[in-house]
Amino acid sequence: MHYRIFRWSWLLLPWLAACSSYAPPVNLLNITRDALVARMGEPDRVRQMNEGTRLEFPRGPMGKHTWFVYFDAAGRAIRSEQVLTEQNFNQINPGMAQDEVHQRLGRPSEVQALGRSRGVVWSYRYENYLCQWFQVELTLEQQVRSTGYGQPPECMGRDDLLVSLR
Repeated sequence: MHYRIFRWSWLLLPWLAACSSYAPPVNLLNITRDALVARMGEPDRVRQMNEGTRLEFPRGPMGKHTWFVYFDAAGRAIRSEQVLTEQNFNQINPGMAQDEVHQRLGRPSEVQALGRSRGVVWSYRYENYLCQWFQVELTLEQQVRSTGYGQPPECMGRDDLLVSLR
């Protein structure tokens, strides 16, 4: 019996390795860019910042985290943050430029075009107990028209499940 389990356990190794690179290391101070990329894969975007550079690692489209890792001018990691939080969503306001939203939250999980050429909606999945996502409606002029919370497609129809469990 133990032989069978061992014989097939090697199939799990790639999955376990992939899980270990989902987030930056807990103690990333002084890690080099190359070491981080070897661990997490290529970033979605590299931004030049005043103090150095920032690598962006969205874990989507179904992922609920986007990691920003900051490097100093010498190329050493100085901090990381998971940016898909309600605190950061509350900083997105009507009139804000599309690029500023992208700088604060990274790439959206999903982009949907609005009818009659009214713009697009960016949707961001994130960790929460309500099975919701944060959405940003952008005009054709690439400015925020409105923001709010909605229910992602994978959660549609789950209300009846919750009612039956009560």
